[in-house]
Amino acid sequence: MEQKVFYRYSMAFKRQVVDDLESGRFSTVAMAREHYGIGGMGTIGSWIKRFGRNELLHKVVRVEKPNETDQIRELRQQVKKLQQLLGRKEAEKVLADEFLDMACHELGIEVDEFKKKESGRASTKLPEEQK
Repeated sequence: MEQKVFYRYSMAFKRQVVDDLESGRFSTVAMAREHYGIGGMGTIGSWIKRFGRNELLHKVVRVEKPNETDQIRELRQQVKKLQQLLGRKEAEKVLADEFLDMACHELGIEVDEFKKKESGRASTKLPEEQK
């Protein structure tokens, strides 16, 4: 079984690589990686973030059509409304449960006992409108 080799680079070496990139000795991170024999794809990038100027790193630019931007905004608004409705429904359920607890307490019966009676009653009797 082959042992895995881990490389630990000194601070001076890391700074030298970043300085070489900043000075223009290497035009890309890939060229610096190849020159110094650094294996990790993100290794030099993390050094640049730590010691250097972030403008050396690649930027991600997202290009969208105007209707895509509008659609994203509409979807975010829809999510926000649904979250508010869900919160309102949860609050209503908590209130209904509290009212049921209070009513059962006033009547002197247990909530579970009341729920069993009501679930049995609902399945055997039709509402007045349907008779």
